[in-house]
Amino acid sequence: MTALTLAWTELRRAARDRTFLFFALFLPFMVILLIGVTTSGFAQERVAVVQGDRSAMANSLVTELDAAPGLQVVRVADREAGVQRLRSGEVTAVVLVPPDFSTTLEAGRSVVLPVLTTGAVGSGGSTLTTIRSVVARQAATVQAAAFATERVGGTFAQNRARALALQSQAPVAGVRTVVVDSASNYLPLGFSYSAPTMLVLFVFINAMAGGAAIIQTRRLGIFSRALAAPVRPRDLVLGEGLCYLTLAAAQAALIVVVGAVVFGVGWGDPLAAGLLIGVWCLVGTGAGLVSGTLFHTPEQASAIGPAVGIAFGMLGGCMWPLEIVPAGVRAAGHLTPHAWAVDAWVTLLSRGGGVGDILVELAVLAGFAVLLLATATLRLRRSLVTG
Repeated sequence: MTALTLAWTELRRAARDRTFLFFALFLPFMVILLIGVTTSGFAQERVAVVQGDRSAMANSLVTELDAAPGLQVVRVADREAGVQRLRSGEVTAVVLVPPDFSTTLEAGRSVVLPVLTTGAVGSGGSTLTTIRSVVARQAATVQAAAFATERVGGTFAQNRARALALQSQAPVAGVRTVVVDSASNYLPLGFSYSAPTMLVLFVFINAMAGGAAIIQTRRLGIFSRALAAPVRPRDLVLGEGLCYLTLAAAQAALIVVVGAVVFGVGWGDPLAAGLLIGVWCLVGTGAGLVSGTLFHTPEQASAIGPAVGIAFGMLGGCMWPLEIVPAGVRAAGHLTPHAWAVDAWVTLLSRGGGVGDILVELAVLAGFAVLLLATATLRLRRSLVTG
């Protein structure tokens, strides 16, 4: 009961701290939004389209380009505007639809569709492939309509409409991709990467910064007055631990809910995600308690604690994927608990993994949590007993 009372008192004090609320509530979502928007652009190639022909046939081509997987069409006014966007890197290619696009095809003549790209090696390779496939699909209906008009009769527009209808009903020879190395992880993109990594980062940072509260409590003599009453040191330690665990769990839950509702993040298997979040909150709780016993002043905890948390986050893959760093840096990153937590999230979100797939990561994180909590308990009990 004493531990619960102390935890509740500490929670009320944290709720009145505007700095804590800024770091716990506002900053994580701003960073999630920034990183998510930046990395989500990697999933699609932007293509500028200069549509000189506004006919139904040209509109159909542009609409199909926009609907193609991996393409996002940006309509521009003229060729110069498209080239400018290409030079600035805003788009991967520029498609020029000539003014006589439909009239030439209806007359039975060929049309050349210019596509502008940069000269960089490998630039726009997949984009050009997608554009060619869309154009080939459009060309098939045009050829069918021209053939029917010549041999059967009717207008080109009527026969093209029939060709489009038949095309949608015709069986398709599809392509199925099989990943032979199914054990490898590919990275989730956009908010699906930024939200879990920011959960890892900010739960730890706020716990480290929260160590200032323990120091303030000690300097204000609250611990001493409590110990003057029939309160055991272990109740005080337990109360502080419950406070930190509640704050970490509340912040993690808030990021999960807002990430799912606002950013559309799927958090994977609920049981595995819940276990991972729970173990990570214990890691954060231990780190916060260690911070409160390690530093001598609240200013030190508030200044050095977050810096340590950010450094661990950078090293552990919260800022950028560890897959892009050298092997030595990747190995060093796994000296921090952050890298194991990020690895577990990648497994859950990229491969649809479950509890069995992240047992190693959970065990390592549990080891970190036990080590931090044991260290913090010993140091805090010693400071309480010795005054």
